Amino acid sequence: MSTYRDFTLTHRGSARGTVLRTIGTRERRSHLTAPRVPTVGIDIGGTKVMAGVVDADGIILEKIRAETPDKSKSPKVVEDTIVELVLDLSDRHDVHAVGIGAAGWVDADRSRVLFAPHLAWRDEPLRDALQSRLVVPVMVDNDANTAAWAEWRFGAGRGEDHLVMITLGTGIGGAILEGGQVKRGRFGVAGEFGHMQVVPGGHRCPCGNRGCWEQYSSGNALVREARELAAADSPVAHDIIARVGGNVSEITGPLITELAREGDAMCIELLEDIGQWLGVGIANLAAALDPSCFVIGGGVSAADDLLIGPARDAFRRHLTGRGYRPEARIAKAQLGPEAGMVGAADLARLVARRFRRATRRRVERYERYAQWGLIDSPATADRKAVDTKAAEAKAADPATADPTTADLMDGDTQ
Repeated sequence: MSTYRDFTLTHRGSARGTVLRTIGTRERRSHLTAPRVPTVGIDIGGTKVMAGVVDADGIILEKIRAETPDKSKSPKVVEDTIVELVLDLSDRHDVHAVGIGAAGWVDADRSRVLFAPHLAWRDEPLRDALQSRLVVPVMVDNDANTAAWAEWRFGAGRGEDHLVMITLGTGIGGAILEGGQVKRGRFGVAGEFGHMQVVPGGHRCPCGNRGCWEQYSSGNALVREARELAAADSPVAHDIIARVGGNVSEITGPLITELAREGDAMCIELLEDIGQWLGVGIANLAAALDPSCFVIGGGVSAADDLLIGPARDAFRRHLTGRGYRPEARIAKAQLGPEAGMVGAADLARLVARRFRRATRRRVERYERYAQWGLIDSPATADRKAVDTKAAEAKAADPATADPTTADLMDGDTQ
């Protein structure tokens, strides 16, 4: 009997591409029943596209990266980069699905990128565009959702039924997991915690509003405060001014963290300020969502207890009903910058399960119809002739399942 792999390889063709129908968009029942096959995860950021082959245990088998094409270029340029990375990895690995973690808003069907702040994607049908060029099913999701999934499956959130992840980078992203499912909201854009207003009339945010949380607790906020002190030639900024040779524009988040670890008082204080605002926001989220665990990820979380310690203190001070309710655990993410890639690959494995089932059913159909003499092979089947012969077969034996053209030529489209 033909196998799934035999069928897949037969239909790859010289161009290694095929048109696949849309895989169902419902959340899969359980990661526990997903096939233990390697998949590719893609993390698309403003500066790089990172791709990796990930096994069923969350272990990265191989990782490659490319620079993100300039955002002024067409979306197809980014798609070309993704396809090249996937095909490169598939030369050395038996890839069964591809998951994309995109920095932007992804619709509820996980097919279109509605908006990406760092790329020229506006209502871009990314899943279908990539799926038409690759031989495997494709899943698209927000990068914070994929990172949260990875931490729940393999990292700091293991064993938690109600988890909220907060990603601190240039801004603030986030995700909600409950009962083994990512909560994406009606329109797919849940988890944009960074744009909750915490200071009415406060700092202007690129989103157009004022006083957003990420203007007070993010990488941008940290760097802005340090540069303002350095530009004012504040005596507390002496060390950091000397470190950058007076070039204020060279002050970065990692540099601030490095100096804080070396004992620089100003940098320690700045991280404490960011951490306190982080704790205030977490307390607000606890009041609304009541999770059992908050996982803090993103580049700024590399400051460890210089940031998370003050966040825990502020959380306890501002938590509604403090002293009379259980407190959620606050933990640093464990998977680092690869979390989004690992989570995207693991979510894609759930899509691979349905694809494998549909493919197996098509193989069985083809063999059954070939035994009946309805077709020689899927490639040579004539649609009209197949339907005619199928009708004749059913008339001769009413118990025979009716093989339709869609069954024979396209297979399962759910």
